[in-house]
Amino acid sequence: MAEAGSFAERVKQQADIVRVIGEYVRLKKTGQNFTGLCPFHQEKTPSFAVHPTRQIYHCFGCGAGGDVFKFVMELDKITFPEAVRAVAEKCGIAIPRPRERSPEERRENQQRSALVEMHRETAAYFARQLHDSPEGKIATAYLEDRGLNRDAMTRFGLGWAPSSGDALLRQLKAKYPEKLLDISGLFSRDQSGRPYDRFRRRIIFPIANEGGKVVAFGGRVMGDEQPKYLNSPETPIYSKSNVLYHLDHAREAIRQNDFAILVEGYMDAIAVARSGVANVVASCGTSLAEPQIKLLSRFTHRVIVNYDPDTAGQAATERSLTLLLEREFDVRVLTLPGGADPDRFLKEQGAEAYRKLLAQSSPYLDYLIGQARQMDRSTAAGKLAALNYLMPYVQRLPNKLLRSEWATRIASELRVDEPVLREALRRAAAERRSEVKPQTQLLAPVRPAERRLMQMLVEAEGFRQKLAREIVSNGLHRGLETERIFEVLVARVGGPVDVATLANALEERDRRTLFEVLFETSAEATWEEAESCLGVLRTRPVEQELAELQKKIEAKASAEELTRLLARRLELQRMLARR
Repeated sequence: MAEAGSFAERVKQQADIVRVIGEYVRLKKTGQNFTGLCPFHQEKTPSFAVHPTRQIYHCFGCGAGGDVFKFVMELDKITFPEAVRAVAEKCGIAIPRPRERSPEERRENQQRSALVEMHRETAAYFARQLHDSPEGKIATAYLEDRGLNRDAMTRFGLGWAPSSGDALLRQLKAKYPEKLLDISGLFSRDQSGRPYDRFRRRIIFPIANEGGKVVAFGGRVMGDEQPKYLNSPETPIYSKSNVLYHLDHAREAIRQNDFAILVEGYMDAIAVARSGVANVVASCGTSLAEPQIKLLSRFTHRVIVNYDPDTAGQAATERSLTLLLEREFDVRVLTLPGGADPDRFLKEQGAEAYRKLLAQSSPYLDYLIGQARQMDRSTAAGKLAALNYLMPYVQRLPNKLLRSEWATRIASELRVDEPVLREALRRAAAERRSEVKPQTQLLAPVRPAERRLMQMLVEAEGFRQKLAREIVSNGLHRGLETERIFEVLVARVGGPVDVATLANALEERDRRTLFEVLFETSAEATWEEAESCLGVLRTRPVEQELAELQKKIEAKASAEELTRLLARRLELQRMLARR
């Protein structure tokens, strides 16, 4: 990449690769080379080596390797020009002056610099108000009651905006021109056009960009005033969709752990970080934006979404999943028990309980299927609604293999015929629809044993009542696609059978199935044949448990858990073999 005679080539010749990589990896001299734990994959025994003479690195475990620019590009997720500049700055190499800026560009740059300095001063002012003013003491007591000590308040730069309508304005107007104050987002104007402080009587959370520069603020009331949270508006240095709260502190932990925890608000992020889990960021609201995902992708492609479990949080989780899937993130979802948000859960249950649940967080497909399971899937319309809930997520998956795996799993969970489901998905994609049409026949074909039992419940005069008792007492029809048909049939075995009356109690699809079954010709029914068909239904719970066990086994359970699961699988397989 570095052309001969270029600035990049000069930086490469002068840079000390050991020094640069040593800022990211703890290196130990081993003979002529330096070794350490590879930052590109998890390992316990060092297989990562740096060659100081040839100025290259190589991992003998995962195969990563290259020069100093490649290392910085891969680890910091930046472009080649950005890597050249970063290496030059790390090594104290003078960077050539950029091209001459236009007067407008110079003005904009000066404006942004002044706004950053203004926000730095404002953050310091709010912090002094929290610790030194009489009002601030009340706010401090409130924060302490929320579980934050003085060290935590200082660590996260918390502050207090006083009640006075122009306290901050008086601090800044002597130093900064009125036009700059207007575009800073720190002030508003009343109906007469007079400026006043935007943040008043609020606890202040400084919002920093990834480089640690304060660019905005969030303010929270202590009482019942509305809005509960007030944030800075868009400014030349702040765009909400381009910033993740706490990323400036979390970026190294995210890179080292190769995953980020995504929460909603400031207090959630602070609570999680204080628990010892540093790789946490907040979206500062219930809407994760595409630029925020792009920003996060520079540090990891693995995320655990831990939004509040209320309705807004659930909707935000699902919106976030959609965007994250498009970016091919590996996503898991953590829903805390008892309807708790992370801040409350950590106060009540502690850090150890939180970390345990974090490790058990559900893959996004399990979360979505769990939501779909809450729908009434006992009817064709219910199954269709559940499928159409899942459809947008399937369509967002850019990886064809992953889409295929999802289709198989969804067909199994919703008890839908897989080939029919795949055809429905294909048609929806071809027609650019995000849902399956209602007329699509999605339900799995009725098994021969079920069809024969239906016939017997209508035609087997000698043992219809006995057959109905056997089905009902053991709940053998529960969970079947044909459950409603069996309910209607067993309820009427005590009297004469009027098929038309039976059919009127069924939905259209079930009515059609019953008529099709009753038009099929079969030999005279015997109890022995009935027992054989009942045996098929009796094995169904065993088959379902086997399927669930297989999913758990494939989910990479612990060694102890895997041993238990395999033993249970063998036991179930033997049960099926005996039947």
